[in-house]
Amino acid sequence: MKNNKSKAITYALGAALFYAINVPCSKLLLKNISPTVMAGLLYLGAGIGVGIMYLFQYKNDDPTERLERKDLPYTVGMVLLDIIAPILLMLGIKNETSSNASLLGNFETVATTIIALLIFKEKVSKKLWGAISLITLSSIILSFCGDDSFDFSIGSLLVLGATCCWGMENNCTRSISEKSTYQIVTIKGFGSGIGSMITAFVIGEKLPGSNYILLALTLGFVAYGLSIFTYIRAQKTLGAAKTSAYYAVAPFVGVFLSFILLHENLSVSYLIALLIMILGTALVAADTLIHNHSHEHTHTFTHTHNGITHTHTKVHSHDHEHILSDSKHGHKHTIDELEKCIQVN
Repeated sequence: MKNNKSKAITYALGAALFYAINVPCSKLLLKNISPTVMAGLLYLGAGIGVGIMYLFQYKNDDPTERLERKDLPYTVGMVLLDIIAPILLMLGIKNETSSNASLLGNFETVATTIIALLIFKEKVSKKLWGAISLITLSSIILSFCGDDSFDFSIGSLLVLGATCCWGMENNCTRSISEKSTYQIVTIKGFGSGIGSMITAFVIGEKLPGSNYILLALTLGFVAYGLSIFTYIRAQKTLGAAKTSAYYAVAPFVGVFLSFILLHENLSVSYLIALLIMILGTALVAADTLIHNHSHEHTHTFTHTHNGITHTHTKVHSHDHEHILSDSKHGHKHTIDELEKCIQVN
């Protein structure tokens, strides 16, 4: 059991590390690849790579987990949003520092939560509202152009637009998350990749040299394909809640890689935004890992008084707090309950 947990934690951190390389490496490749073509190649890389993995897995795949006609609206929504989001991200990265873009990626948590609240009517805890406020404040700081002006950076706004699209896409994907992961990632990769490439050709973008195509496909397979694959593997043992907390390190790893690979400078506003973002992410992790609930107990006891035997039944409840994945209570939490941790408080 301990080995399984250690392996799952490795998967979760691996998912974060795989995705963290996306922004700084894309920044380097964008010098030779146009943004929309880059977005298409990244998703095609994920689709091709996971599609090949799916060929070896297909015989063992549970037929009941395959996508059906009733899943079509969510699947189409997922693909369309995944066409728009990476294009906005690539355009944003091209006009923004890699470190800023990495940190702004955390706004996806805010977007996902707000959309879940407004459209899917989910409740949001006090901790998560605090995290949303801090991450939003940090994103605003990162979005200012500086130079004593109140103008917003176009690059930052494009990255924030991408996170909003992915926030909506997360809610679409959640509706089909019980289906085959191989199938979802393969459809997402090919559908979004082909859609982005068609868009690129319509607006007049050209394909780069074959060596850059290969590099972009490889980056897509690792940063998108393997990241999603290892994330879901981690969920099987840790649950969705704790996996997402480990995955929250991705933007900070991306920032570190930006400094190493791109030699980007640290500004005062960036350092302030970084500290605020860390506090916001810590609150997200706290809200994800810990929740409060009540247990109700019924005690029955018998005693004899003045020769007469009495039986009394007393019911009481108590509140307590515990970490989801480490709980050893005599009851089980379903996946749906883990997914709905944000409804507590």
